[in-house]
Amino acid sequence: MFLFIAIILGAVEGLTEFAPVSSTGHLILVGNLLHFTGNTASAFEVIIQLGSIMAVVVLYWKRLWSLFGFYRNVPKSGPSHLNLLHIIVAGIPAGILGILLKDFITSKLFSPVSVLVALVIGGIVMIFAEWVAGRRPGKGTTQVSYLQAFVIGLFQVLSLWSGFSRSGSTMSGGLIAGVERKTAAEFSFILAVPMMFGASGVEVVKDLSIIRANLPFFIIGFIVAFIVALFAIVFFMRLLRRYTLVPFAVYRFILAAVFALAMFLLPGLFS
Repeated sequence: MFLFIAIILGAVEGLTEFAPVSSTGHLILVGNLLHFTGNTASAFEVIIQLGSIMAVVVLYWKRLWSLFGFYRNVPKSGPSHLNLLHIIVAGIPAGILGILLKDFITSKLFSPVSVLVALVIGGIVMIFAEWVAGRRPGKGTTQVSYLQAFVIGLFQVLSLWSGFSRSGSTMSGGLIAGVERKTAAEFSFILAVPMMFGASGVEVVKDLSIIRANLPFFIIGFIVAFIVALFAIVFFMRLLRRYTLVPFAVYRFILAAVFALAMFLLPGLFS
């Protein structure tokens, strides 16, 4: 049963971490459906998120090195002329509020009902962002300015609400700020690395005893999330060449409706 849970949740994390559909929201809903909750579940979510973020490190290692000036030969597509200051500027709002509101976030914004509400509101924000981008001449810039990075960082604050989606909020912020869609997506991926490593590192230290006691279980989830995320990122970037964020918003609405109906008709599934 634990092997089954590790594979299922690892795959869910890998598939959803970088798509604008909220990986944490999916993990909370699926975890409750599998009756896998509590401290072990929370620690497991941290580990599989690290697995997903390692997929970004592998796929975007050239861009990550270039932030420190160690590697200049980066691909011409995606965000250009990025440096470490872009990431710091974008990370400040969510970093500060995440620390100040940590207790409120964990106590109020991690329930299944809260996730369903965030899925819907996040979908509306994504549709609005696409509407704004559609009214702008051209496709947007591929060079992210410091002001645009800060705007993206402000939108990232929304992702502190589980179910809102970090990639969905940052990509929406990028579109509204005038950044081209693919560029906004890749900037979102790169921004995720220090943000998630920082947040996850604190949680790993706190939950170290739980992780040691369930090490094989956690390793399986980490590996599954890493492998699935590798393919999911590549597939998602190909989708963005043909589609907007609107189909993902519609998926969020459908998911919220399905789970809301299940919670109403079969409340025992989420007890």
